[in-house]
Amino acid sequence: MTEGQTKSREGIKIIATNRRATFEYFIEETYEAGIVLQGSEIKSLRAGKANLADSYVQIHSGEAWLYNCHISPYSQAGPYQNHEPKRPRKLLLHNIEIIRLATKVKTKGFTIIPLRIYMKNRRAKVEIALVRGKKLYDKRDAIADREVQREMDRARKQDYDRY
Repeated sequence: MTEGQTKSREGIKIIATNRRATFEYFIEETYEAGIVLQGSEIKSLRAGKANLADSYVQIHSGEAWLYNCHISPYSQAGPYQNHEPKRPRKLLLHNIEIIRLATKVKTKGFTIIPLRIYMKNRRAKVEIALVRGKKLYDKRDAIADREVQREMDRARKQDYDRY
């Protein structure tokens, strides 16, 4: 496996994760969506060349689209067979899921973001989430909780090293 990829027991190979999502947002619901790709894009994904920073999902005319997801051009493809790195990509969801997401997004404060891109049974999938933005004080609480957990882990490790 190349850098940035992990493999779990279920045959899922994680290609890219949105690590800031849990810090910036409260995650309400998650969905698994297929993604429509070109040939050079799937080769780049298998090589682990994707980035989800600043990407988001919008629903237009009953279809879900992924914007700002950067998939690097495939190095072995020629200049005419390659793809545009940040082109909008269509997501494959059931109509009921799209309707449910569209109605919730119209509610104040909700948005849809991708959490991770992964390969499942040789198919590229995107885990998307319906999220609500955190306020500054919520982020401070998350930082404080993380610091308390680090202190507890340090103290536990020092106690373990003594014996």
